[in-house]
Amino acid sequence: MRLVTVGVAGSFPGPDSPASCYLVQVPAADVAASPELVAAGVEARDWSVVLDLGNGGLGALQRYVDPADVDAVALSHLHPDHCSDLSGLYVYLRYHPHRGSHRTGVDPHLPVLGPAAVAERARAMYGTEPGESMDGVFAFRPWTAGQAVRVGPLTVTPFRVFHPVEAYGLRVSGPSSVRPGETVTLAYTGDTDLCDGVVELARGVDLLLSEAAFEEGRDDGVEPGIHLTGRRAGQVAARAGVGRLVLTHLPAWSDPRVALAEARTEYGGPAETAAAGDVYEL
Repeated sequence: MRLVTVGVAGSFPGPDSPASCYLVQVPAADVAASPELVAAGVEARDWSVVLDLGNGGLGALQRYVDPADVDAVALSHLHPDHCSDLSGLYVYLRYHPHRGSHRTGVDPHLPVLGPAAVAERARAMYGTEPGESMDGVFAFRPWTAGQAVRVGPLTVTPFRVFHPVEAYGLRVSGPSSVRPGETVTLAYTGDTDLCDGVVELARGVDLLLSEAAFEEGRDDGVEPGIHLTGRRAGQVAARAGVGRLVLTHLPAWSDPRVALAEARTEYGGPAETAAAGDVYEL
């Protein structure tokens, strides 16, 4: 299983990165090396799941995968910096001159998983006409907290987290790329403040991809439930016993070194900040 941090900027695209967009891939070789997946009849091909698709994410995503080959889009919540490029993806899947459904006559029904209003929000962002549906291109499916969703070799489980809107952290399990035959797990916090849900999300994972948009002291006056600081992300990692901490969703006005230093006051394991285009083999 491979994680590509396609977009890591917090709240809006930065000068060096799109907003939130993360690609989880399972190469065909990893599927073939898993006796459990072979026995379950999972097709031994490359699989790709996108976690969030914020502003600018679709453009950068094309460096790593043809959008028409994405197997599912999993949205943590419906703020624009996590979902706005669904509109561009709709255009790509419908109107691509060779692979688009308008040309082929075959609707892709790409699974788009997200909060309860995901279909309504997607239509509003695109500006569909009254009564017009996007369901042929997308197959919308609302999350149910704790209910796992299987996408080929990957299992995605949503955990409700603390944010002003309906929001989920996403726990993803799949075959290891570095330990053939074993299963590995990563957790992505989405946007959240410190809460029991985010700790349970991260419990014992190999890699925790945690937002750290706020800074201790600087952002103390902002209403609670918005974002983690580097320190609080470190607390989550320590309480959950994660194997590795990767900080992300840092706004352009924040210094990643500050977030990382804060995290290291609470968490003694391997920790770093993500950059656009980083690749993590699990």
